[in-house]
Amino acid sequence: MQKMADTESSSEFQIAETKNFEDKIAKPDFKNLYSKIHDYIYPQLRRNPFFGPNIKKLKGEFENVYRYRIGDFRLFYLIEDKKILVVMIDIEKRKDAYKNK
Repeated sequence: MQKMADTESSSEFQIAETKNFEDKIAKPDFKNLYSKIHDYIYPQLRRNPFFGPNIKKLKGEFENVYRYRIGDFRLFYLIEDKKILVVMIDIEKRKDAYKNK
């Protein structure tokens, strides 16, 4: 994990970004989304990464993964509850997000 974002309160979750996430968000398809993710979505996830109108817990093989819907994009993350940490693992366009790889 590369980056850790600061939080204002110790009861809020911290945000960590994996190398895979950083590499993806740097690509032209996703680069414009990062300011929205950082300014709007990260504050929401710091307060409550478990529930929200755009949050869904995945099922089956990926039951520990959550997804945040951002228009035609899907942001995937894990929650490490004991560490009060949200780990950004991937971002995909909706049409590619649920394909078997």
